[in-house]
Amino acid sequence: MDTTIKTYFPELSEKQLNQYAQLKPLYDSWNQQINVISRADMTHFYIRHVLHSLGIATVLTFKPQSNVLDVGTGGGFPGIPLAIMFPETQFILVDSVGKKIKVVQAVADALALDNVKAYHKRAEDVTGTFDFVVSRAVTRMERFVPWVQHKINAKSNHALSNGILYLKGGNLKEELNPYPKAKTHDLAAHFKEDFFDTKKVVHLPL
Repeated sequence: MDTTIKTYFPELSEKQLNQYAQLKPLYDSWNQQINVISRADMTHFYIRHVLHSLGIATVLTFKPQSNVLDVGTGGGFPGIPLAIMFPETQFILVDSVGKKIKVVQAVADALALDNVKAYHKRAEDVTGTFDFVVSRAVTRMERFVPWVQHKINAKSNHALSNGILYLKGGNLKEELNPYPKAKTHDLAAHFKEDFFDTKKVVHLPL
């Protein structure tokens, strides 16, 4: 396996490292049937997909028995890498594209991730409440917030208030103007690869 993950997260168990190691072969295989990750990105799979997803783990450690919703998960990011990192946290992964969810479920099954459930549905149609909603830049924040703002648990049990943890890149000043409570965390402070120079985790309490 690419040693990048172990370098940044040396506390991972052998089981977790093995699960991360299985990710690329699984996605290579599925990508030949259903194109869920671009060919160019597969060359940098562990940095652009796995490590990028784990950027959220540099901002917050999810507690056992907490509930996390991954909206617009695509092929399973950031949900699958986070579910490996936090095996006692429950993850619901949703996407409006059915074939992508088929891949997500197959990967979760292959890795025996019993803390993952994947559903073919839109965010607005998800029932229940969650401690956090995670996502990788599926749309602008003003469009995203109405989809999920009524799905957040009122009681916070983490170091950060319950809400959205959003992986985004570029200059976010204008987009986040309507959200004075939003805080950005630069991933370049944690990861040395050039890919992360403009990448951030946005925390928006709801």
